[in-house]
Amino acid sequence: MFKRLLTALTLLIPGCDSRVIKVTPPPSGAAAQGIYTHTLLDVHGDLASLADRAGEVTLIVNVASHCGYTPQYRDLQQLHDAYSDRGFSVIGFPCNDFGGQEPGDASAITACAAGHGASFPLMEKVVVLEAEDQSPVYRDLALTTGALPRWNFGKYLIGRDGVAIAYYGSSVGPMDQQLTANIETAINGVRE
Repeated sequence: MFKRLLTALTLLIPGCDSRVIKVTPPPSGAAAQGIYTHTLLDVHGDLASLADRAGEVTLIVNVASHCGYTPQYRDLQQLHDAYSDRGFSVIGFPCNDFGGQEPGDASAITACAAGHGASFPLMEKVVVLEAEDQSPVYRDLALTTGALPRWNFGKYLIGRDGVAIAYYGSSVGPMDQQLTANIETAINGVRE
């Protein structure tokens, strides 16, 4: 019984990530090139170039289908819809790193997203944690922000230049006032 309780607590504690890490001043060097230089695969295995997002503000989120935060899909879509006509998009990166909460294939992942009303772009399932097979996007985001997600639904706000502006932990909801204010600021071309 004690072992089960301890296991449950270790799964809950990382999920309570309320970190907000702002990146100031913008980094220099390789990390400053931004993530829009990457070409990767979407959830269906088709090539997807992040260069298509250059000049936009983007929210990158590591998503999972079987997580307590999975209902955030709905608010992420609401953000995507609210700001898309102003040069903003949400991109989901399915991830099975935390609690094995994204075990499915592309059809299971897209079905979960659709079940929550989400239709924003989804990339292939990736490794976000530091490892040999870590996604190069997340490697660059970690270099820029000094932060990696501690659980599913960690969020990186990316400026029009492709460089991270801030990181928001899993428990910071997509409609959080600070996050939406920072999206507005970034859309208006200001980097704090």
